[in-house]
Amino acid sequence: MARGVGEKTVSRADLNLSYYFPYLINRVGVALVQRFAREGLRGTGLTIGTWRVLASTANHDGVRQVDLARLTSIEVSTISRLVTRLVRLGLVARSRSTRSNREVIVRLTPKGRALFARLVPIAVKLQETATRGVTKAEVAGAKRVLSRMHDNLRLA
Repeated sequence: MARGVGEKTVSRADLNLSYYFPYLINRVGVALVQRFAREGLRGTGLTIGTWRVLASTANHDGVRQVDLARLTSIEVSTISRLVTRLVRLGLVARSRSTRSNREVIVRLTPKGRALFARLVPIAVKLQETATRGVTKAEVAGAKRVLSRMHDNLRLA
């Protein structure tokens, strides 16, 4: 049996989704993705995956494709396809690294920077909507917990 703070006891034979953390995280994630796709990405040609690559590139301009995989938690082979799509949309440019011909560097184009700048307020507003009624300390704590959980699962 396992017990969380402020929760009923849940046994392996009695798994109630309303107390199951992976389900709760997924439910919030799905709702956020659906809302952002509808309110932000519609008409842009972007998917959630390409948005994550665009946002990571905006925050790490001149980033290697292999590092984008780590930053976005997307497989390297999928990153390559997503970057190709963003190149076709004119939002990023790819080039070979000056350090190694095997490394591919990704940078935002002016069009990519403009689209990112247009989408950021929508993403921020969505986060504000999702965290309404939650204190700044609780949000900061939730971010720390989720980051730790991700590290635990990634390192295991």
